Amino acid sequence: MKRKKTAGIILHPTCLPGAYGIGELGSSAYGFIDYLKHIGASHWQILPLSPTGFGNSPYSARSTFAGNELLISIELLIDEGMIKAESLGRMPQWESRRVDYEQLIPWKMELLKEAAGSYQPDEQFSEFCRREEDWLDGYALFMSLAVDCSLGFSWYDQWDRDLALRSEQALASWRDRCAEGIHRWKVLQFWFHTQWMRVKAYARSRGISIIGDVPIFVAADSADTWQHMDLFKTDSKGGFSSQSGVPPDAFSSTGQLWGMPVYDWDGHRKELFEWWTRRVEHTLELTDIIRIDHFRGLQAYWEVPAGEATAENGRWVQAPGRSLFRHLKKQLGDLPIIAEDLGVITPDVDALRESFGMPGMSILQFAFDPVGEGKLNGENRYLPHNYEPNTAAYTGTHDNQTTAGWFAALDESVRDVVRRYFARSDDDMTWTMIRGVLSSCADRAIIPLQDILELGDEARMNSPSTVGSQNWSWRVTEEQLVLPVPSARFREMTELYGREARADDLSDLKEDS
Repeated sequence: MKRKKTAGIILHPTCLPGAYGIGELGSSAYGFIDYLKHIGASHWQILPLSPTGFGNSPYSARSTFAGNELLISIELLIDEGMIKAESLGRMPQWESRRVDYEQLIPWKMELLKEAAGSYQPDEQFSEFCRREEDWLDGYALFMSLAVDCSLGFSWYDQWDRDLALRSEQALASWRDRCAEGIHRWKVLQFWFHTQWMRVKAYARSRGISIIGDVPIFVAADSADTWQHMDLFKTDSKGGFSSQSGVPPDAFSSTGQLWGMPVYDWDGHRKELFEWWTRRVEHTLELTDIIRIDHFRGLQAYWEVPAGEATAENGRWVQAPGRSLFRHLKKQLGDLPIIAEDLGVITPDVDALRESFGMPGMSILQFAFDPVGEGKLNGENRYLPHNYEPNTAAYTGTHDNQTTAGWFAALDESVRDVVRRYFARSDDDMTWTMIRGVLSSCADRAIIPLQDILELGDEARMNSPSTVGSQNWSWRVTEEQLVLPVPSARFREMTELYGREARADDLSDLKEDS
């Protein structure tokens, strides 16, 4: 049977336009889904929806289960009478192309918590709390302790030892003291979940599937580690004994030190992968397809002792990926997962991915690594003529330069290789590369919205291994989303290469429970 090829766009909801300083789950989200439908896309790929932590990164989240409260739509809460319009009088002036987190977080969280404090629970809220209590109770207490009680997020070295180690007496005492704050954080999660599930239902009604994202590791200063210390490697004092990273390579002589704790897989085996099963199940409730970030870490990961300043003195440790996925498939059925298998991938990682039928990823920008001056490695797996059908192909991702910025920054010798590969001049190179991905045999072709709009590196989403106001802050404007030429060109290409959206594009996805 002929495989159906599709196309999609990467854009995190924080990047949507709107009046309140950040993209939200209101009219701009519904409008973007209509935009996707109009240009012939079948997928909306997003980053993790979790509440952001260090550096405002969605990959360093306060919880892998909770939703980002900053995405809650103020517009909808005003319509529902939860927020009074006069409360917006203190609103700062926002720049339309950037999220100013320094101003946004205190302003919006104060507004939301004030509204949540006056919310009168109903049966829907009570049912949500019952259904999600396995993570919600712990998250709400964690956030109330860290924020409302000013204990800070680094529970492992800032909190009283009895509370950090979750003694029943300490937990009971703090639950009483934090009752009001716990309620507010639960209300905010209820609002996020309600708004997001409506967005997802609307996307489904328009034939758009949502590709979510699961980072392999979780942040040290998160509710996940505090609630489940036994699932992470710790020392005799309860501190994390090891941290995650990437070994030295051609890009960094010292490797990358992520600092996130690594899993104690023996603990996961003892609980029969219950935490992972719940995590995947929960993400599939919120999205239709999951991209697993740093997939290779489920076969083997780079473990660095705590206290190391670089990732040089680490070691490879085997992970039970095959047992994990076998269990997940038994519990949840076929898994709609895209494996992020970029970088140096060993045959055993390929074998793990292929044994469960998971598509890998190809990034076109990675293809042009010349073997010598003016030469190209024609066997490079990231070149479109080498793509396998069971692949999700991209011009770039949230971690890359925009394609226009990337091409402009290339050495002239490499730029000439790109020209000769596509047999095109510099003119229109961004769309030449978009065409290269869309015309390939990859089942899914996903393009960052910045490339559709031909934007330069001023629109880059993230520069890995850096922290700053430019990361995770870019926003698209309403004016950019109504430009007729980019949308017409993308739609024409989806039609030319058999990727146009069809009414049955969601037929192979699981129905919402």
